[in-house]
Amino acid sequence: MSSDTQLETVQKLLQPLLVDDIFLVDLKIKPTNNFKIYLDADSGLGIEKCIRINRALYKIMEEMGIYPEGDFSLEVSSPGLGEPLKLHRQYLKNIGRDVEVDLLDETKIEGKLVAADENDIQLTYVEGKGKKAVEISKTIPVATIKQTKVLIKF
Repeated sequence: MSSDTQLETVQKLLQPLLVDDIFLVDLKIKPTNNFKIYLDADSGLGIEKCIRINRALYKIMEEMGIYPEGDFSLEVSSPGLGEPLKLHRQYLKNIGRDVEVDLLDETKIEGKLVAADENDIQLTYVEGKGKKAVEISKTIPVATIKQTKVLIKF
């Protein structure tokens, strides 16, 4: 079974388990039949939801005998804090947070994500210091974005 076929199968089995506001961000397979499943949820994805989905999916795969020797493993988690946003839904979830946007032309823009739709995102940021500081609002077409990361500030 090709890795594409394996990924499709696992994705089909996973879909009914994604209840409430949980959604699939990414699904990868390592050569040792190790599936890495990255999920997120609009309301936040706690570890208990990951464990519940992992156990349920493992049981289904085991019962179906996809890997008769049981030689597969699952890792279900949310994308790490430093991972770039991949889906429109992740942009919506992160409105109000500070982000760093890398554009295809190699420029970087940091600002607060204030809006997002299918075609554009909107950032606000301050340019200049003191009395000369001006709040800028910038619309960025999604097609020009290489990657966007949420900035973690303490």
